[in-house]
Amino acid sequence: MIYKANEQRYSSMSYNKCGNSGLWLPAVSLGLWHNFGGTDCYENGLEIVKYAFDHGITHFDLANNYGPPAGSAEENFGRMLKKEFAPYRDEIIITSKAGHLMWDGPYGDGGSRKYIMASIDQTLKRLQTDYVDIFYSHRYDPNTPLDETLQALCDIVRQGKALYIGLSKYPIDKLLYAFNFLKNAGTPCLVYQDKYNMLARNVEEHHLHAVETHGTGFVAFSPLAQGMLTDKYLHGIPKGSRAERPEGFLKAEQITDKVITTVTRLQEIAQKRGQSTGQLALAWVLHHTAVTSVIIGARDVEQLKENMETLNHLSFTDDEIKKIEEILQA
Repeated sequence: MIYKANEQRYSSMSYNKCGNSGLWLPAVSLGLWHNFGGTDCYENGLEIVKYAFDHGITHFDLANNYGPPAGSAEENFGRMLKKEFAPYRDEIIITSKAGHLMWDGPYGDGGSRKYIMASIDQTLKRLQTDYVDIFYSHRYDPNTPLDETLQALCDIVRQGKALYIGLSKYPIDKLLYAFNFLKNAGTPCLVYQDKYNMLARNVEEHHLHAVETHGTGFVAFSPLAQGMLTDKYLHGIPKGSRAERPEGFLKAEQITDKVITTVTRLQEIAQKRGQSTGQLALAWVLHHTAVTSVIIGARDVEQLKENMETLNHLSFTDDEIKKIEEILQA
C-alpha cells in the first residue's frame, strides 16, 4: 500500500524562522543518530519517520557516520525516501554532516577538502537523492586550515549538492571567523548546531549570542541529555537503556546523585505544569529566543509522541523560570 501523508500534518507543529534566512524549521526535529542503523529494525524506523512527518516534523537530521554501521542510517533513510516519501521530497529538510571518523586511512576523518568532497558524494549515493538541504561541518578540525574546510562547503552549495551550509561544535573564535568567511564568500552559515540542555549550558556564554548577532539559526541536539533529563534514571539504570550499554555514549557514572536530585526537583515543577520531566526540559530549551529547533531521538512511536506533546505547553511564567534556574544553579 502506497504511503499517503496526513493531510492535516502542518496543523499541530510550530515552525521557526532559521536566522535571517527564508527557511522555517519545525520546533521539533527528528535525529537519526540512534535507532535507524543497520543493526536496528527498519520497519520500526519507518513507522517513526511516518508518524513524525504525519505530525509536521519536516526536518530529519543525519550524519555520514550514523549507524551502526557507519553510513547505514543514511542508507535506511534513503530507502524510505525512495519508496515512501518521494512525492514529498520538496516538503522535507534533509541534513547531513561530515567531520568525524568515517573510513580508515588519513582521508576518512577531519575537515580536509578531500574528506568533505568525498563525504557529500557518498552521502548523496546513500540517500539516493540529488541534494541535501543542509550540509554541516560536523566539528572543527584543528589539523586542517579552516579556510579549506569552509571553501569546500561553499563549493558544495555552488555545485548544487546542498542548498545551505551548517556548522556544528565549533569553538567560539573559530565560529566567529567562519561566520565572516562564509558571509564574504556569498554563502552565509544558515544554522549552527550544538549540545544544549539543562545540564549542559556552555553555549549560553558566547555561542547563542553569536548566532543571534549574525542572523544564524541554532539547532540544539541532546536536549534531554541522552535521557538523563527524563524520569528514566531516577530509580536506577534500567536494563537495555543507553547508560546500561557498555558501547554507549552515556556512561553510568554520569548519572550522579546531584543529577538525580536536580531531575527530581524539576519533576515537581513539570507535574505542576501537567508535563513529564522530559517535556519540561524540551520546552525550556525552546524557550531561549536563539533556539530554532531541538533534535530529538526516538526508539518507538510512543516515545516520539510523548516528546511532541511538549508543543502543547511551551510557555513559562517568570516564577517558573526563576525556580528552574535556582534548581539548576544549586
